[in-house]
Amino acid sequence: MRLVLWDVDGTLVDTAGYGRHAFDDAFEELFGRRPEGQVPFAGRTDHQIALAILERNGVDGAESHLPRMLEALAGTLVAKERLIRAEGRAMPGALEALEALAARDDVVQSLLTGNVEANAVLKVAAFDLERLLELDVGGYGSDPHVQRSDLVAVARRRVAEKHGVDVAPESTVLIGDTPLDVQAAREAGARSVAVATGPHHDSEDLTDADAVLADLRDTAAVLAAVGA
Repeated sequence: MRLVLWDVDGTLVDTAGYGRHAFDDAFEELFGRRPEGQVPFAGRTDHQIALAILERNGVDGAESHLPRMLEALAGTLVAKERLIRAEGRAMPGALEALEALAARDDVVQSLLTGNVEANAVLKVAAFDLERLLELDVGGYGSDPHVQRSDLVAVARRRVAEKHGVDVAPESTVLIGDTPLDVQAAREAGARSVAVATGPHHDSEDLTDADAVLADLRDTAAVLAAVGA
């Protein structure tokens, strides 16, 4: 059995920037003002992003505000769902790659994403991709973690509980668009497939991955990179 774990933003979908805007709206909902400055988003979990925003904007006891911030974030993204559907898109080839892997009986595929679970599901469902994923065995930014790589163990445990199969780290594949996705795979002992479709990193930034793809349009190349 092979476990394939997909990143969401920049890998499977493009939410036309509304995912980022949802953080600003959540902060304003809690503190009555728009946040100032920018924090890194690419490859980071919602927990890490929210904490960075709180700290950058001088919120005392930032860690204590995280549960409320993440709860508000889920609500502010729901408010943007219609805009995401209208202006966003599934990345080219994503649907075909997911369909090809879903057709195999030796592959379980889900998400490994920094998004909190509700937001990850909303984003993939906006483009009808959720039906091809076992979302209940994914690893999400709402799960307890310190580093992104911790979420690999979360997903592997959920697969074992659901399917009664202990998928080894080396039979686990992370597909993402940032060096932090590649790093998470390495730290977890998993295989990494990097896709140069995100807004911040090209193929040259992703050469540490086990396989690098320009995009997902060549389904056969995706299957070969995954090892399926």
